[in-house]
Amino acid sequence: MKPPPFDYVRPGTLAEAVGLLADDEDACPLAGGQSLLPMMNFRLARPSALVDIARLPELSGLTREDGVLVIGAATRQRAVERSPLVAECAPLLVAALRHVGHHQIRTRGTIGGSLAHADPAAELAAAATVLDAEVLVTGPSGQRRIPAAELAAGPYRTTLERGELITETRWPLAPGSRCGFAEISRRAGDFALAGVAAVVALDAGRVTRARLAGLGIGGAVRRLPEAERVLLDRPLTPESIDAAALTAAESVQPPEDVHADADTRRAALRAATRRALEQITHA
Repeated sequence: MKPPPFDYVRPGTLAEAVGLLADDEDACPLAGGQSLLPMMNFRLARPSALVDIARLPELSGLTREDGVLVIGAATRQRAVERSPLVAECAPLLVAALRHVGHHQIRTRGTIGGSLAHADPAAELAAAATVLDAEVLVTGPSGQRRIPAAELAAGPYRTTLERGELITETRWPLAPGSRCGFAEISRRAGDFALAGVAAVVALDAGRVTRARLAGLGIGGAVRRLPEAERVLLDRPLTPESIDAAALTAAESVQPPEDVHADADTRRAALRAATRRALEQITHA
């Protein structure tokens, strides 16, 4: 299929891009296009214009500053996945990216584009949620920060206002924490039936902090607080992992669609939770 007609604009500055998006409420930013263009081909998205922000220098880069990993919104996912700095500072981000489509997709797809797409099965959104990441947004009224966990307003909808762009993502470092990521899909590269990002801190062998986020189980990525409480103040053992995985599955009401019914997604979430936590015990 082919997309409906649209205009194409390549602004030279961030300010110009913001102005174009503010002036036309039906215009869409274009970065990697790995999600937007297929939706246009299926007529699920009908932007009047594509504002190409991929080459704006303000939107790319990888740095560490004051205990935070800073990644430009237009930085390619493959560059993040292969970065030694990211592997050192945020290994969960690398683990999550390895499940995003195939490497061809990650070569074009961007960090900010994935978060702005607000897919309920997005691996990056799950990692951002448990790592307390923030997005820096630039719009007609200036800049503001949004916790990544508050960016999605529902399936493929965000809390971004008209004319606003994600320009930067900020990932706090968590020294001493251990992480795991797992998802269940029918084939490698498919959208996950369910998945889990996990961050756990241990002291004297007992869990002092646990953060779990599930994907593919509702209208948006969400924390799993009931399962987190099961883990707290206990050793991370096969028994506590099984209890947390069962609690995670029982705490959600996943959607039913052509890919899976609710019980299948619960079973997938249970398996993914167990695998993610087992990765932490083997680290």
